[in-house]
Amino acid sequence: MKTEAIIVMVSAQGIVVAMAAYFFYKVLTVKPKQEPDSYSENDDITERQDS
Repeated sequence: MKTEAIIVMVSAQGIVVAMAAYFFYKVLTVKPKQEPDSYSENDDITERQDS
């Protein structure tokens, strides 16, 4: 394999690994989004809604 091909292969693999590591880090460090409590908001509704 020529030197140019090895450089292209290693750089492509490096970019893919770097992007995967970046997004994996983002997933692990994201702050949880505050979601409303569906039970406390629907206390006055007695019948189920059809979807």
